Amino acid sequence: MTSLLPKCPVIVGGYGNVSLRLARLLAAAGNHPDVRAASAAGTVTPLILSLEASPAAFRGVDVVYFSAGAGGQGGEERTKAVDYEGALKVFDALEIMEEPRPRLILVSAIDVRDPEKVPAHYTEDDIALSQRIRAHIPVYMKWKYEAVRDKNLAARTAFRWKILRPGGLTSEPGTGTGTAAVGRTHMAPQISRDDVATALACLLDRDDAAGLAIDIVGGDTPIAGGLDAAIKKGETDFLG
Repeated sequence: MTSLLPKCPVIVGGYGNVSLRLARLLAAAGNHPDVRAASAAGTVTPLILSLEASPAAFRGVDVVYFSAGAGGQGGEERTKAVDYEGALKVFDALEIMEEPRPRLILVSAIDVRDPEKVPAHYTEDDIALSQRIRAHIPVYMKWKYEAVRDKNLAARTAFRWKILRPGGLTSEPGTGTGTAAVGRTHMAPQISRDDVATALACLLDRDDAAGLAIDIVGGDTPIAGGLDAAIKKGETDFLG
C-alpha cells in the first residue's frame, strides 16, 4: 500500500527515455532517486553502475528499478548482455543481500511470454501484431522472456518483485491526466513514455503488486486507478 515516507530508489538503465522521465517524477514527489548511468536527469545526481552489480551497489536502497535495455539494437550479443545477463546480475545481487532487501520493479514489454502460449483475451489483430513484432525483433523478445521465465525472475522468492509491461512506446507528450489501459490489455494502441513513467512512479509504493506482471498500453483509464484494479485482481499478465 501507499506510504507517505520518501523513498530511496535506484534506476538501473537511467540513461533511457523512460528512466529520465521517471527520475524527474520521483524527485518531484520528494523521493531521492539515484540514476545509475553516466547521464543527468534534472536535479538527480547521476552515478555510474556497471551491470556487474554487487549487493554493495544497492545498500540503503528501498526500490530498484531495472529499466536497462538494448532496445533491440546492436545484435544478439549486446541484447543478451543487457536485457538478460544484466538483469540476472541485478537479481542475483538482490538475492544475496541481507534483510531488508530492496524491492525490484522490472520494466519488460507486452507480449513477452512463452511463444507457444497465446493469451486467451488476444484478438486476431493482437495475434497478427504479436507475430509481426516477433518476426521483427525476435532476439529482443527471446532474451526479455528468458530473464523472466520460471527458471529466472519468476522463480525468485528472496526479494519482492513486480513487472510493468508497456506496449509500443511513443515520445508524444503524456495524456496530461495520466490515462492508459492497464492489465489484460490488447497489444495496441501505443503508449507515451510519459505515461509509462507515471505508472512506474505509481508502483513505487505498491507492495501488494509483488509477483505480478502488469500490461499497459494507451487508453482512457486513470493510471493509478487502473493499476489499483489490476493489482486487486491479483492476476499476472505473464505466461511462462
